[in-house]
Amino acid sequence: MTKHAYADQAPSGLATTLMVRDATPDDIPAITRIYQQAVTEGTASFEEVAPDQMELARRQKTLMADGYPYIVAINAASGDLCGYAYAGPYRPRSAYRHTVEDSIYVAPNSWGNGVGSLLMSTLIARCDAGPWRQMIAAIGDSQNSGSIALHRKHGFQLVGTFHNVGYKFGRWLDSVLMQRPLKSDTAVMPAPDPTK
Repeated sequence: MTKHAYADQAPSGLATTLMVRDATPDDIPAITRIYQQAVTEGTASFEEVAPDQMELARRQKTLMADGYPYIVAINAASGDLCGYAYAGPYRPRSAYRHTVEDSIYVAPNSWGNGVGSLLMSTLIARCDAGPWRQMIAAIGDSQNSGSIALHRKHGFQLVGTFHNVGYKFGRWLDSVLMQRPLKSDTAVMPAPDPTK
């Protein structure tokens, strides 16, 4: 599932203090803190019980073992992990194997510093270099205007909205679907899946 919490609109010059690298298992404690806050306080994630470090480590290991990009943004001055992003399978059935879904989360103390935009552009570039053709965003809560704007800024188009499909914090939530092509919007025949 795609969940989004991030910052955009960096103050002048701050973006130069950020760097993006591949995530490692050592990043799991910081990733867990960021995600647990998103689950317990926000509507970007439709999970209601925050997973622990062991579960998030399992998820990270599975995605990376399957060749999906999983990246983190680091404040170069402090060394703090400010956010993370990854791509994963859109759906498990094999015909969807050329489509990915993005997930982006930013630590609350880094909101407004361009972390989300940096993570998004890097994630798209990584996916462009991979075997995928489309990227999907399933944005929790149609009131999440920041996430919708970030995706639009990076070439996503609104596809539609599922109304009242999630219930969290005593209210019904929509799920907004957005999509962007990877590499090209020209349809091509993908190579056959050798495992099938």
